[in-house]
Amino acid sequence: MSLRPLIVNALSKHTATVIMLHGLGDSGAGWVSLAENWRRRNKFDEVKFIFPNAPSIPITINGGFVMPGWYDITSFSDLNAVHDETGIMKSRTLLTSLVESEISEHKIPSERIIIGGFSQGGAISLFTGLTIKQKLAGIFGLSCYLVLHDRVPEYVKEANKVNQATPFFIAHGDADQVCQYEWGVETARVIEKDLGHKVEFKTYPGLPHSAAMEEIDDLEKWITKCLDAKPTGQGEASAGPSGT
Repeated sequence: MSLRPLIVNALSKHTATVIMLHGLGDSGAGWVSLAENWRRRNKFDEVKFIFPNAPSIPITINGGFVMPGWYDITSFSDLNAVHDETGIMKSRTLLTSLVESEISEHKIPSERIIIGGFSQGGAISLFTGLTIKQKLAGIFGLSCYLVLHDRVPEYVKEANKVNQATPFFIAHGDADQVCQYEWGVETARVIEKDLGHKVEFKTYPGLPHSAAMEEIDDLEKWITKCLDAKPTGQGEASAGPSGT
């Protein structure tokens, strides 16, 4: 499988970009229907959607089986388990490079770029959003959790908190048997209460480790609010190299 991202181009003048990362074992193609659904309903015509593909790597928790993954996982029993920092940082660099490409090559202000993802992809998006050096329009995570929790304050400090006022959307099903619902609750609490960010947290009763139409509808409303918001004036100043 090619690692080149799948792209759904804007139908009208391209003024904003949404980058969506898939979960473990999936691919960008698994989420293209998200954009296609909005296209059919004449939503976000000005938005380009980018669906990156994770590299195939051995996953310890799956017996070392090689599959698409943004980082290795050794345990799903403890939110505070040791995380694959090397893999996480590589994926953060990849996501950051996609943001920088939109800014430098396509002239999209950083404050018109939203990043997000599902499961592992959501975890990378939350971590990148907290630590990136560009001011974004929004950051979302579906059925995911915060990685490198003990290192996040350090990385946030390095990024000068440029996304302190950037809205976060975190959603989780309370029947999730893979990424525990309590992890989503704790992730939202840490980002909002400990790190001081604006978080919209949504719970979906009975939803397992998957997405639901109600959740996608809520995400649509949140993206609309993010892209309708007036820029703070920091976007151009924060559009330089990330240093990662």
